[in-house]
Amino acid sequence: MTSTPSGIPGTADDSAELLPIASGARTRAALRTLIRPDRGRALLGLGVLVGATAGGLLVQPLLGRIVDIVADGRPADALTLPVVLLLVVAVVQGVTTTLGLTQVARLGETVLARLREQFVERALQLPADRLERAGAGDLTARVTGDVARVAEAVRSALPEMARSVLAIVLTLGAMALLDVRFLLAALLAVPVQALTARWYVRRAVTVYADQRVANGAQQQQLLETIGGAVTVRGHRLEEQHTEKSARRSRKAVELTMRSVHLVLGFYARLHIAEYIGLAAVLVTGFFLVRDGSVSIGTATAAALYFHSLFGPVNAALVLLDDAQSAAAGLARLVGVTDIEESAVQLPHQRTEAGAAVTVDAVSHAYGPGRTVLHEVSLTLRAGEHVALVGTSGAGKSTLARLVAGVQQPTGGTVSVAQSAPGPAGPSVVLVTQEVHVFTGTLAEDLRLARPDATDADLRTALATVHALEWAEALPEGLATVVGEGGHRLDPARAQQLALARLVLADPPVAVLDEATAEAGSAGARTLERSAEAALAGRTALVVAHRLTQAVAADRIVVLEAGRVVESGTHDELRTADGTYATLWRAWSGSRAAPHL
Repeated sequence: MTSTPSGIPGTADDSAELLPIASGARTRAALRTLIRPDRGRALLGLGVLVGATAGGLLVQPLLGRIVDIVADGRPADALTLPVVLLLVVAVVQGVTTTLGLTQVARLGETVLARLREQFVERALQLPADRLERAGAGDLTARVTGDVARVAEAVRSALPEMARSVLAIVLTLGAMALLDVRFLLAALLAVPVQALTARWYVRRAVTVYADQRVANGAQQQQLLETIGGAVTVRGHRLEEQHTEKSARRSRKAVELTMRSVHLVLGFYARLHIAEYIGLAAVLVTGFFLVRDGSVSIGTATAAALYFHSLFGPVNAALVLLDDAQSAAAGLARLVGVTDIEESAVQLPHQRTEAGAAVTVDAVSHAYGPGRTVLHEVSLTLRAGEHVALVGTSGAGKSTLARLVAGVQQPTGGTVSVAQSAPGPAGPSVVLVTQEVHVFTGTLAEDLRLARPDATDADLRTALATVHALEWAEALPEGLATVVGEGGHRLDPARAQQLALARLVLADPPVAVLDEATAEAGSAGARTLERSAEAALAGRTALVVAHRLTQAVAADRIVVLEAGRVVESGTHDELRTADGTYATLWRAWSGSRAAPHL
């Protein structure tokens, strides 16, 4: 959530640094890459649709044949063959069209699933500060609205577009076979249709792209207002937030209405093209029949061919509406999947001998004038436990997130030793005080950290963090459904679950950001014992919520206003009579640690 320095949510300006949007060329290239593994299915679906459409083109000549038989006054039994052939064509076309559309739809769903996987994978790897600069609304709009638009296009627009384009091409070819003059007459509608398509596309791309951005801004404002509702009411900012929500909603509605007017103008121009083309074909047929160049049945077939184009031509052009909307959504999804790997990965470099983590002159800012860390340097030796101590706002959590790779520094480097043990899993794992219990069984929740873990591995991890007793006491043990809608875990147990996942992931470096803060006084000691056991044998950086954690650490680093002001053992710092000594006296005097 973006916020002002005062911490009041929802008062940020509208200049958020949105996530990137891919160019048209890059979007098309990404689409080709997504389709490439299923080229065989694409060719099969296209081939079947070509056969189905070509077979359907026999309907008009057969109807023209019936007209000629009736016009010539031939016996009724002469109608038997064309009528039977019409039935056969209808059945064959129905079956082959179903098969072809099924293949195209299946191709679309497969490509969409592949795109979703890439999007989710990259979104989960994005640094937290990058998401914060963009705003939760931008990512939410892409995950919901843009994915929905692309999915709708894949399920309905893509199959219909494929069939419509084939029908147009083959029907025009059939008209040329009847008499090329029918084709030339029909083509009089093309300039109007082409100009209509050009007029629409040039305007639609901008409108739909702006509409997606406006919807993201609207969602961002709603998320900020609802998420900070208590603060908003406490500071009497209801009117201000209501006005901001209304302003962004009006912008979204304005763009929606622009798209509606655009579509109405689009349809009006299409109807003009239809009238021009049909009139030209009918007039051409009149003169050709009068001159004896073609029969009445042939002229009828030509008119029916052009009339049959109304559906596919209008569908293809109308689907430009869905296509443009889907293209705008696809570009926003590809924009996220294309974010450079260097922007989403923690660098794992060789550090100095014996060091597990090296923080070298790291600075970090959340925006202009909001620098929270100033050239911090810190080295964590292999197996060393370092506690970060300082008052609220000193930069402890920011430094912890930088070491964990959740955020990237705006200056300096964070390096993690490649030679650390546990190469199969993540090098660094972060556990914060805000723990999410995923919906599913307790075993499934634990296996998020290590999918191949056996039940014995899960029980060992739970036992390590002193959670096995209550886990086995659940109604169905490890098979108990937890999370939303399932068995509710209190904050202390949820934190033990997170620590058990840490044990299963088995990283060489662990970062705890006030991971025991939610326990309360009663469960504090138990949770601290759980954390101590989970960190055994690892290099650890611990943001200390209680000074008992600092006392137990190998070394204490004190941050003040984003700078390291002290470093040493508990005894050394307590006798130095500096910042840490002041915090220690305040804590030991009250017998309860302040929120550090």
